[in-house]
Amino acid sequence: MGCLDEGHFNGELENGVSIGCTEVCFEEEANTAAIEDAVKVLLLGLGEDINREGLKKTPLRVAKALREGTRGYRQKVKDIVEGALFPEAGLDNNRIGHAGGAGGLVIVRDLDLYSYCESCLLPFQVKCHVGYVPSGQRVVGLSKLSRVADVFAKRLQEPQRMADEVCSALHQGIKPAGVAIILQCTHIHFPDIESIFLESNQQGWVKLLVSSGSGVFENKNADVWADFIWLLKSRGIDMEKIHLRGSSDRCWCPSLSALSAKVSSKIGPVNPTMVTAVSSILNSLGEDSLREELEGTPSRFVKWLLNFQSIDMDVKLNGSLCGGIDSLNLNGEPNFNDKQIYSELNLPFLSQCEHHMLPFHGVVHIGYFLSEGFNPIGKSLLQSIVHFYGFKLQVQERLTRQIAETISPLLGGNVIVVVEASHTCMISRGIEKFGSSTATIAVLGHFSTDLAARATFLQSIASATSSGGQ
Repeated sequence: MGCLDEGHFNGELENGVSIGCTEVCFEEEANTAAIEDAVKVLLLGLGEDINREGLKKTPLRVAKALREGTRGYRQKVKDIVEGALFPEAGLDNNRIGHAGGAGGLVIVRDLDLYSYCESCLLPFQVKCHVGYVPSGQRVVGLSKLSRVADVFAKRLQEPQRMADEVCSALHQGIKPAGVAIILQCTHIHFPDIESIFLESNQQGWVKLLVSSGSGVFENKNADVWADFIWLLKSRGIDMEKIHLRGSSDRCWCPSLSALSAKVSSKIGPVNPTMVTAVSSILNSLGEDSLREELEGTPSRFVKWLLNFQSIDMDVKLNGSLCGGIDSLNLNGEPNFNDKQIYSELNLPFLSQCEHHMLPFHGVVHIGYFLSEGFNPIGKSLLQSIVHFYGFKLQVQERLTRQIAETISPLLGGNVIVVVEASHTCMISRGIEKFGSSTATIAVLGHFSTDLAARATFLQSIASATSSGGQ
């Protein structure tokens, strides 16, 4: 349970080079420009037009997001902790026990953070829990625990190392009796783009629970650990579920899994120019693209991006959609005798935001009235349509419209589509709104004028959500 050697962080806490503002600004501008150029290479490699509306400023937006998301390389823990230590007496000498600034356990729970995975460059979410036992009759300002954790989150990371670094930095900066860190980490899966059109049950997330301890928390069987865990039970944390240091499944990133290797073999060799561009981005962020842990990272990130390259609809949907549209009578009238709304709810999708080149994911709900001469569409075809438009550089508003416009002629024109999604760009940039989600609606035909029909369908979504499914 121990964290890394304390000496590893002496430079982190004590050292720092004073650089003039002009020189720093010039360097930042140069690094930002280098990232912009690299992003343009990636977009061109995906077959995109970098001058089209929506993509013109994407290189700059991506560069700013990456610089913001790795600002921890340019921060010092010492600057955060200094001046935030406050005197606080412990128990009177004639009392038995521990409390206050001399032995009373302090816990800050549910710190929402995000970091960039060093193996694939995708953001992953972190819920951080910090505990420490004060000593020397002093305590640290609680907000500083979050800020120190954020310094190490805002770097290319791996969960166990991040826990160790936060633990050791706090121990060095606060000089407590001990520090404990627990991280709940969540990483998006790499999709199998070939089979995902045939199977709707795709795994969504990889989850990992890691810990680190120093001082009195060095021994995982210590009583203080038990106190810490008990106060986290309501967060679903169990000591038995914590990932053990050095265990065989330490490669938690989905890009390193056997399934990902299978998917990568289908994609084939990656564009070396795109790989070089990603290496340039790593170096511009202040990383060493040649260090051991980053070996293969550029190739893995490019393979992720290739899931969202421009493709032919006939190839992706095997011609079934186009053939279906050609054979339909588009002049059918809706049959409202029973006013039955047909629906398919919770169709999953994964996409890549074209503004920031970050993933967004969620579910699509489709409702429709059948017109005379039309038959209901099978769930598998609807799911394929959703995936086809999802696996592109996208924006949610366009995704919603495209799905509605594509299925409308298959059903006679009376369609409602609702897309609910979580956007990585909402948590991995300045706004950092964890837990937020976005809903978009497209209504065509009868649904555009029938408020009661819309309300009925929207209520069915709410009911399915509250019950945990359809």
